[in-house]
Amino acid sequence: MKLVTFRTGAGDTRAGLLQKETILDLNYPTVLDLLRDPQGLVVRQLEKGKAQTYRLSDITLLAPIPEPPTMRDFYAFEQHVKTARAGRGLEMIPAWYEVPIFYFTNTSEIYGPESAVPYPVGSSALDFELELACVIGREGRDIPAEEASNYIAGYTVMNDWSARDFQMRDMQLNLGPGKGKDFATSLGPWLVTPDELAGRRLTSGAEERYDLTMVARVNGREVSRGNFKDIYYSFPQMISWASRNVQLRIGDVLGSGTVGTGCILEIGTEKQPWLQRNDVVELEIDGLGILRNAIV
Repeated sequence: MKLVTFRTGAGDTRAGLLQKETILDLNYPTVLDLLRDPQGLVVRQLEKGKAQTYRLSDITLLAPIPEPPTMRDFYAFEQHVKTARAGRGLEMIPAWYEVPIFYFTNTSEIYGPESAVPYPVGSSALDFELELACVIGREGRDIPAEEASNYIAGYTVMNDWSARDFQMRDMQLNLGPGKGKDFATSLGPWLVTPDELAGRRLTSGAEERYDLTMVARVNGREVSRGNFKDIYYSFPQMISWASRNVQLRIGDVLGSGTVGTGCILEIGTEKQPWLQRNDVVELEIDGLGILRNAIV
């Protein structure tokens, strides 16, 4: 299934099921409300004649989870870590191979597909980050990696917008990305349930991975191409680590971190200058759709 949170022409916010160019109203305010109902996905086997429907062209798509309880962003692609560090004259950190590291990011500045993203005031080095995110669909604590895929409600495209000049200053003080990541994260266009991706699954259990091409374009020009299958830490491994000593909640978002070549910091400003106002960034992942945002 492809689940969406959308706004009607009357201004109501609804959860829906996307079927080609039609959305079936699932009678919940958002996808998060749907996931929180234990019977939500079980009883939603609706026929078109029994549910309110909308044309995709008549509504506004929002982020699938507009207000996630928490949002963790990992650092799970080895190529990205190596290349970004090498660009600063640094060797790979051996400790990176011990646990899937993450940071918490801001859940109050979430943007959906086609939303205009404000350029961060004071920055002159705006970057995109091409990522895949999973959404937690069951509460759990100390989840074994072998069972963790059962806790995934679905997947979506994620853009972890980054003000690199802010970020470098933040990290010099050893407290993580801080204001460099604080101003915007885009999610969308929809939440794709794992069954939709079964044909792309390469491995299962703790090592679960999918063959999903990931592409980034700026103003229609391709600047990055990678594949989710190259991730070093799987989502089940990330979920297991994130849930150690804490309760994961329904709707929590876990970002994969940037795929190899998936940002300007990595590919270099010679290939793609830092983003400017009026630039349009498109992130596309096989099976998950296109997340498009203009910078204003």
